[in-house]
Amino acid sequence: MHDIALERERMRRRRVYRFAAVVILVEAWFVAMPLLGRSPIPAVPALDPMIVIAGAFFLALILILGGTQVAAGRSPHVTYRPEQVDVTMDDVVGIDPIKEDVRRSIDLFQTHRRFADQMGGTPRRGLLFEGLPGTGKTMTAKAMAAEAGVPFLFVSATSFQSMYYGATAKKIRAYFTALRKAARAEGGAIGFIEEIDAIALRRGGVLASDDAAAGPGSPSWHGRVPGVVKNLVVSEGTGGVVNELLVQMQSFDEPTGWARLGNKLIARVNLLLPAHKQLKQSRPVRAPILLIAATNRADSLDPALLRPGRFDRRLTFQAPDVHGRRALVDHFLTKRRHDPELDDPQLRDRVAAATNGWTPVMIEHLLDEALVNALRRGGDAMTFVDIEQARITELVGIGQPVAYTRAEQELIATHEAGHAVVAWLVAPHRTLEVLTIVKRGAALGLLAHGDCEEVYTQSSYDLRALVQIAMGGMVAEELFFGHTTTGPASDLASATKTAAQMVGAAGMTGSLVSFLPTGKDLVTSVLGDPAARAQLEQVLGDARDNVIELLSRYRHLVEALRDALLERHELIGDQITDVLEAARNNLAHEKAFAEELRRFSEV
Repeated sequence: MHDIALERERMRRRRVYRFAAVVILVEAWFVAMPLLGRSPIPAVPALDPMIVIAGAFFLALILILGGTQVAAGRSPHVTYRPEQVDVTMDDVVGIDPIKEDVRRSIDLFQTHRRFADQMGGTPRRGLLFEGLPGTGKTMTAKAMAAEAGVPFLFVSATSFQSMYYGATAKKIRAYFTALRKAARAEGGAIGFIEEIDAIALRRGGVLASDDAAAGPGSPSWHGRVPGVVKNLVVSEGTGGVVNELLVQMQSFDEPTGWARLGNKLIARVNLLLPAHKQLKQSRPVRAPILLIAATNRADSLDPALLRPGRFDRRLTFQAPDVHGRRALVDHFLTKRRHDPELDDPQLRDRVAAATNGWTPVMIEHLLDEALVNALRRGGDAMTFVDIEQARITELVGIGQPVAYTRAEQELIATHEAGHAVVAWLVAPHRTLEVLTIVKRGAALGLLAHGDCEEVYTQSSYDLRALVQIAMGGMVAEELFFGHTTTGPASDLASATKTAAQMVGAAGMTGSLVSFLPTGKDLVTSVLGDPAARAQLEQVLGDARDNVIELLSRYRHLVEALRDALLERHELIGDQITDVLEAARNNLAHEKAFAEELRRFSEV
């Protein structure tokens, strides 16, 4: 049995003994008083009603006046008993490296006394969970409390903040006092502070940062949606609040309750006693406490919090890889009704591959939206098509019915078909996921495509292929209509950005000069240098020439996809490649038939 369980059993027995002692004393009182000829229940003295009313009035006044201050300094935490926590470590899926380290921390927490007393080590007191929102930080902390079998004291850092001066620090002291009491009463406790950056920012200034608004780890897609940048300004944490937090994190072993009062009384008595007759105060007992804090801005926290002894370990929660996402898909589908087709491992692999960069919460939400789609079409179970439609909606928004003119329909369908054909020809390692001319957000049409396998690096061939795919729409418009529209504007921006990475960061075009250390935007830096701009223009020009040659040779593929889009408006996954394969096979048959006719005529 581990130390936590032993301590909880020891505390339970103490409570039973205390309760039994109180019961015995009460029984002895009720037995002894009648034997002595006295009533066991003392008589209530008669009081003047006016005195009672006046006393009640003053008591209510004191409570009203002091209640606000008392509430302002009360700890805002919520305590969950182990049996109240609805998640376990088995529910923590998709983050196996983190899960392994978390289990080690639980084992160390449960054997803290053995580790400290027998081995001489210092147990971990604090864990910092950092990572993107929705990566499982809070759920993992709850699962740790359930696994350890100790109370879980949850608090949001923003709930510490108060309009009264000094009340924030007072709430922090109250929270840590409650944490120490729970640990000593229950044999251990786990505290969790959500978004700790709200009270623990680096002291000495206001921090500001610009965060790009990114979608849910979306694959590359080509349409007409410009990028958006959001500014995020973070307010400064009060130095006194951070100082109080630092002090409290060093006071886990301070005595509480009667032990603290007893030490005060002993200290007063020792003032009257000579040095050789001093009474010994009770030493603080190591409190089995583990404090966990979560944030997605760990770099902005005060450095004093991150030293050993406070937050001893930093665990970074990242978006799961393809294996983690597959485990999440399996886990979530076990609890949701789905069509038998989704039991096919290949389809589940496709869902995992198509959600590159997605967090566990986003994948769960995706499957919930797929159930919504199933409900809307009158079904009672989700299908793969429902999942794909939900994923595209998450990526680029809800489809909007637009009454295109026939000319606009042909133009947009040709544009998107050009992207898809080039992607199919020059990047066979990428999957064509969605091809649509349905208006979604600001995009009149788009092609979504991603890597068949999860990759972390890209070769010069991969980047040149991305540039050519971006050029596909504009070249298709030129070949079929003799002119271009404003549609390729976002495509050219994407191609320029990729080409700038090749020229100014990856050294793929002959120059080894990197423009990243300049502090400016990479595209701006490359365009500002005449030599680098010439190389960028060369990359874009070569890509356009290659795409013109490809689409001129495979014009029939563009026509086949265009016609399919005009008929169905949206193609998903295999529907795209089926159209392309059929068009290629038909052309091969036509050429073979023409060759037979030629030979027959010669004979």
